[in-house]
Amino acid sequence: MKFSANSLPVAQSATWRQVFDRIASGVTLVMFSPIFLLIGAGIFLETGCPIFFVQTRIGRNGTPFGLIKFRTMRHTMKGLPLTVAHDQRITRVGSFLRKFKLDELPQLCNVLRGEMAFVGPRPEVPEFVDLRAPIWQAILSVRPGITHPASIAFRDEELLLERSCDPILYYKDTLLPAKLAMSLEYVKKSSFWGDVRVVVRTAICAALPGKYDRLHG
Repeated sequence: MKFSANSLPVAQSATWRQVFDRIASGVTLVMFSPIFLLIGAGIFLETGCPIFFVQTRIGRNGTPFGLIKFRTMRHTMKGLPLTVAHDQRITRVGSFLRKFKLDELPQLCNVLRGEMAFVGPRPEVPEFVDLRAPIWQAILSVRPGITHPASIAFRDEELLLERSCDPILYYKDTLLPAKLAMSLEYVKKSSFWGDVRVVVRTAICAALPGKYDRLHG
């Protein structure tokens, strides 16, 4: 099911911002290529192939796409569709990648392909998306992002899920509504310099996990 974003009363990033994202993602991919090779080698040496994990997410205008991450779990083990802290499926290399958010780097390819932006509402898996709901229609009027204010606010999401009796229910009833509210606010008020601030804050969180709160009170 698709819909037109033209009829929605929300702000949409200008074409030049998408052009900027694509150029910046291409340059960043080239710069980070040695890191990609090192991460790929680490994953292969620990658990073999595949190196990447591709998951169906819902993108702009309700269009599904394959979100790319470095694989951080043992692909032979099954579990919840959500990841909780200390999940037994997570590998040693995967634990390191997730701690510093390095597993998210391949999403630069999604940005280069025009499926994502550097900053935007995080894309959800189909089972958590209701394309009939006005809030989802508004949020899906923009390209999803690698990072977002909600990504920073809920950077300890896996710990929160681990502490809940029913992680799926807790995510649907508590975390997801809070994320959607922040995403809607972002869609209405997004700006280029606001995005720059989000990217900087995300970089600090990734480089200094556990210290961001102390630095920013």
